[in-house]
Amino acid sequence: MNKICVLGAGSWGTALAVHLADLHDSVWLWGRPEDGIESITAEHENRRFLPGIYIPENIFPTTDPALALQDADVVVISVPSQALRMVMEKLKPHIPTHSYLVNTAKGLEISTGMRLSQVMREVLGSSWRGRFAVLSGPSHAEEVSLRLPTAVTVAAYNQDTAFYIQDIFMDQYFRVYTNPDVAGVELGGALKNIIALATGITYGLGYGDNTAAALLTRGLAEMIRMGAAMGGDPRTFSGLSGIGDLVVTCGSQHSRNRRAGQLLGQGKNLQETLAAIGMVVEGVHTTRIVHQLAIEMNIDMPITKACYRILYEGEDPREEVDNLMQRRRKHEVEEINYHN
Repeated sequence: MNKICVLGAGSWGTALAVHLADLHDSVWLWGRPEDGIESITAEHENRRFLPGIYIPENIFPTTDPALALQDADVVVISVPSQALRMVMEKLKPHIPTHSYLVNTAKGLEISTGMRLSQVMREVLGSSWRGRFAVLSGPSHAEEVSLRLPTAVTVAAYNQDTAFYIQDIFMDQYFRVYTNPDVAGVELGGALKNIIALATGITYGLGYGDNTAAALLTRGLAEMIRMGAAMGGDPRTFSGLSGIGDLVVTCGSQHSRNRRAGQLLGQGKNLQETLAAIGMVVEGVHTTRIVHQLAIEMNIDMPITKACYRILYEGEDPREEVDNLMQRRRKHEVEEINYHN
């Protein structure tokens, strides 16, 4: 019998707790008082972040980290990427040494540019490496909590860890693949949020599916360029944590990043947009750090640059799209040449 602890009572943490409660006897859901833990306990519903979904009796919400983490076999981390370091530093003393850690947040740390596994290693030490995994892929909380068929990837440095976490999460509604490329899986989940913002902006401007398809395709090329430069395997970006997550995040109204982009395209500024969404929009943070990394690493990221200019320099979204369309002509795949 496994004790599962989910850290983070937002929409994704709650959805994963609901899913895991179908598979395991005891799931503890830790959150802050302001996350509405008391209300979740009383009403068996997370009305703030995941309304309409019943919280089963074998989920135990709490604000007490020691209670939630005591004897936990698997710790699922579902906090916003920019809060990860702070939360792990706070909870580090309570994490059992035998626990497996599964990070499900998608992003890069703004202050350092680190991938989230690198943040975890810096906070917890390298002894956790063999029991650490990343879960990522096209998986909206709203659909997972409704038990709609979903497929994701779990990446780990250790093969046995990957297989163990695969078994912890997998059932007939939630298919889990394994991948040894931790860096690539993390980067796919982070970088696709930038492209989803861009896609939302074009829809907000009134452009159509042709425009969105162009952004998605060229955005994938950007993701592969940056992902490979940061240590990911280019092949990973053709999988669930790359193109799979990119498709769902660019195409779904469940996507906060796409919705935020639409509001920007309709003329709202960044502060108005974030207030309207009411939850963390990871792509806003990721755009900032990836734009800076692209400059430092001399990597061509025109879509990321356009998003940065709209978000942080107040540039007109329509002009930025026009600038993308008028870039110098080039081959679609630079490695393929004509043979006359």
